[in-house]
Order: sequence, then C-alpha cells, then structure tokens
Amino acid sequence: MTRTQDFLKQIVFGGNDGIVTTFAIVAGFAGARADGAAGIGAIAVLVFGLANLFADAVSMGLGEFLSLRSRHAMYRARRAKVLGHVIHDGPRAGTALSQFLVQRGVPMTRAQDIGIILSEHPEVLADLSMTFEHGMTDPDMESPWQSGLVTFVSFVLFGSLPLMPYFIAEADGTTLMWSVAATVGALAGLGTLRWRVTEDTALRAIGETVLVGAVCAAVAYGVGWAVGA
Repeated sequence: MTRTQDFLKQIVFGGNDGIVTTFAIVAGFAGARADGAAGIGAIAVLVFGLANLFADAVSMGLGEFLSLRSRHAMYRARRAKVLGHVIHDGPRAGTALSQFLVQRGVPMTRAQDIGIILSEHPEVLADLSMTFEHGMTDPDMESPWQSGLVTFVSFVLFGSLPLMPYFIAEADGTTLMWSVAATVGALAGLGTLRWRVTEDTALRAIGETVLVGAVCAAVAYGVGWAVGA
C-alpha cells in the first residue's frame, strides 16, 4: 500500500479526469441526439473517445512531469537562498526558529537551546526554515517521470472503462446504460482506493468521487443537448 500512498494524488487525479473525459464524449453524443448515441454509432464514439483519452492522458502525464520539475527547481533555488542567509547569520536564524517554537508551545528556555544548537548546523536549520517558515517541503522524494507515468497510466486505465461497452456492442440506449454503469463503477472503484489509502470514511471518499464525476457528466450531457436541440 506504500507505493499507492506515494502516488495517490496522481492516481486519483489521472483516473478521475480519464473517466470524466471519456464519459463526457459519450454523454455529449447522447445529449446531442434524442435517441442517444445510437444515431452516431459506436465507431464515432470510440474514435472521439479514444482520441481524447490518449491526447489528454499524454497532456496530463507531461503536465505532471513539468509541474514537479518546476517544483524541484523552485525549491532548490529558494533553499540555496535560505541556506546562504543561515550561513551568513546563523544566530539570527536560530533566534527566529526559537520564536517559532515558542509560538507552538515549546518552553522559552528549551526553544532557545534548540535554536542555539541548530544555528551550528546550517543545513538542518535551512531545511526546517523551508518547511515551517516558507511552507515548502522537499520534493526530491518525488520522481517527475514516475509521477508523470503514473498519471498517464491511471488516466488511460480508468478512462477506458466508459468506452468498453462500445467495443462489444453497437451504440444504442442499452449500450449507453452499460457505459453509465461502467462509469459509476469506475468512479466508485477510484473512491474505494482513496478510502483504503486515506482511511477517510467510505461514504465520503466514494460519494465525493462519484458526485464529481456525475456533475461533469451532467454538464457534458447538457451541452450536447443544447447544441443538438
């Protein structure tokens, strides 16, 4: 479960966006035609759905990769600046840390002792300053390419589920209902994963995930209905 926890954000974001992206195609076609997607055909649904699925999956994966790369660069630049200040004026940085600890309830004498000790260890003091003063955590434990790959794979795997009925049957009202069921099941599965990893309540984790997907699908259906009316 540890690796799943490490990449939970990428799995949830990628999976949810993948499900919504592909089902939005189905819902949009259904809304555009009075008889649902049947008037357009399964091939059209698959072509548009798969094109959007893989294009958006690549975009999401690369976006996650570039975002994390930018975070790494920003953190290193800020930390180098903070470390320079700490090395130049260690006692002052130690005093600032002591004041922070006092605000958090640490007794004054102990906070001062900690500040004095850490002022002699600029690397440690710089790391603490980055976390508590600047609100930035070290992103070096997160691999940009792994995060991007997990986002891409999650997007494709979860996003392909709403399209599965159209691989095995012609587009009609029944196929649309199977797609709806697959979408709800995929969202529920994603919510269950979120529940197991975060230990949040099952109702909240699953309910929120399904609700977000349902709202997006309703918007897509409404737009399709408005355009096709």
